[in-house]
Amino acid sequence: MTAYLVAEIEVTDAAAYEPYKKMAGESIPRHGGKFIVRGGRTVALEGEKPKRIVVVEFPSVEAAEKFYHSPDYQAAVKVRQKASKGRLYIVEA
Repeated sequence: MTAYLVAEIEVTDAAAYEPYKKMAGESIPRHGGKFIVRGGRTVALEGEKPKRIVVVEFPSVEAAEKFYHSPDYQAAVKVRQKASKGRLYIVEA
């Protein structure tokens, strides 16, 4: 069943975040994922407006977890965590 990796990100250092975007953008398709939403305009209907939302589709929860724990994406995570704060989670469709 399709699953979505959802990220709510607040970039705290835009220059330091740039390498992460390239690293993640190259890693995602290698692991069967594709971007659905990538930081577009958001409108808050309830609660606080998120800074940046990213949604990536994967064939399954297992595929999304495998991507997240892969060595290439974990290298990107280290870059992201130094340049932003946020939450990531997987939602099954």
